[in-house]
Amino acid sequence: MGENYRLRLDKVLAHLGFGSRKEIKGIVRSGQVSVNSIVVKTPDMHVWPYRDVIEVDGNQVVYREYVYIMMNKPKGVLSATEDAFGKVVVDLLKPEHRAFEPFPVGRLDKDTEGLLLLTNDGKLAHKLLSPKKHVPKTYFAKIEGEVTNDDCVAFSKGIVLEDGYKTLPGELRTIKSGSESEVEVTIYEGKFHQIKRMFIALGKRVIYLKRLSMGGLVLDSQLDYGNYRELTDKELEQVLAVTE
Repeated sequence: MGENYRLRLDKVLAHLGFGSRKEIKGIVRSGQVSVNSIVVKTPDMHVWPYRDVIEVDGNQVVYREYVYIMMNKPKGVLSATEDAFGKVVVDLLKPEHRAFEPFPVGRLDKDTEGLLLLTNDGKLAHKLLSPKKHVPKTYFAKIEGEVTNDDCVAFSKGIVLEDGYKTLPGELRTIKSGSESEVEVTIYEGKFHQIKRMFIALGKRVIYLKRLSMGGLVLDSQLDYGNYRELTDKELEQVLAVTE
């Protein structure tokens, strides 16, 4: 959209997490908000969000259109913005981040952990999820059954799933092989339960799955389950580079 546009003052403040439109109306009419050093009392006035100096209680607010969040998704939480029965990843966000109305880019199964990107940048999300981009996604997995070199070869050629669909070639690297194996898997598409279905086709079962990276974005090892942070400028550049 660029920076040359005007927005209603109450919309700007709502977008930055200052409350509902009704709450912001009270804040503005009580004289707590100024625009370019002039106290304003009309919440529906239009401002230049990137140019005007907007202050609430003497503190300048900095407007931005998009937010980009890295989350270490825990088990038991749905990759969704709302659900009638279960907890969703958006519930884990603070109000100042929920105000941007971010959504998860792609899905992790309810019982899958790890890297999840949330944003309100629909254009970026579309590019990351586009089948034409073949954005790599890498996972750590524990497998019930011994993973063999033949399995690695099968992944490299693409695997025919139970519905007849043949996946794109992927990469399977064995960390530990035995009755319970540990592996890293990289795939270049995102079919429903894809990794689980690929192993089922090989006669094995995924018992633990965690996403480690997506494109150039790598899960921050310092993030505990359920925690999140905004992307650094460098990380955002890496994500954007993958979609170009």
